[in-house]
Amino acid sequence: MKKLLTTAMMASALALSAAAAQAGEIAVIVKTTNSNFWQNVNKGASAAIEGQSDHTMTFNGPASESAVADQVSLVENAINRGVSGIVLAPSDPEALIPAVKKAYESEIPVVIIDSGLADNGKEFYQSFLSTDNCAAGQLVADKMISEVGTEGKVAVMSYVAGVGSELGRVGCFVKRIEDQSKIEIVGPYYSQSQMATALNQTTDVLAANPDLVGIFGANEPTAIGMGRALAQAGKAGKVTAIGFDGNTDLQDFVRDGTLAATAVQGSFQMGEIGVQTILKLLNGEQVPNFIDTGVVLATKDNIDHPSVQNVLY
Repeated sequence: MKKLLTTAMMASALALSAAAAQAGEIAVIVKTTNSNFWQNVNKGASAAIEGQSDHTMTFNGPASESAVADQVSLVENAINRGVSGIVLAPSDPEALIPAVKKAYESEIPVVIIDSGLADNGKEFYQSFLSTDNCAAGQLVADKMISEVGTEGKVAVMSYVAGVGSELGRVGCFVKRIEDQSKIEIVGPYYSQSQMATALNQTTDVLAANPDLVGIFGANEPTAIGMGRALAQAGKAGKVTAIGFDGNTDLQDFVRDGTLAATAVQGSFQMGEIGVQTILKLLNGEQVPNFIDTGVVLATKDNIDHPSVQNVLY
């Protein structure tokens, strides 16, 4: 995942440096604006652009993460109005490639954040900023095994099948569990990043698997729905639950014991470093192929520690 630039991409980065003198809009386009996680990306992007006299920043995204066509339109609209650069969190690894290619052909630098594009789209952007989702999934799996042991059933409540972050995060969680234990995986189930869907799915999973020992909610809305379902079923704290992301709902679940932990990404950093990387490209500077924005496992014991508080939102 970290070797994302080919020789051709290095050449493209140099070609794009010709646009360095062009001031204007940096478009930050995320998977949805209806999420605290993505609003924290917005905060980071806003912090990066503050004090810039030559560039402005716009923040946009579709109503839901599953509205892929709407996100494609947002990228195409940004290209058509001649933005100086694009920071993009693609909702689909394949569907966004033509739009990113169009930006490349228009000499508009693109920095991808959070979820990657498929291999055939990697030559059209200049840098990828993300949580190492495979490492994050393994971290969550290790925590799960330490809490429940090496046997029993663990359910996986995922979000959108096939998204780059989901493939790494959930895929490596499942593989680690299978490699390191005799735990039976139940699922995964896909909420489409809808909290209410995750709540209903979790309620059904709990009813169908009364012997469940653990459950993993793999992104913010899914983990919130999972936590609420556990509380409604009277199983909060009885089934080991681990979430992903760090808004106030998930923090409260960690504090009251509904969640044994939640893995928190550097969402602020994705926005901040994403915009900073575009600015460097516009100045003709070289940028890293891949930037790991990190993950922290927040538990009841460490949630008030400064290193954890810095990534919560």
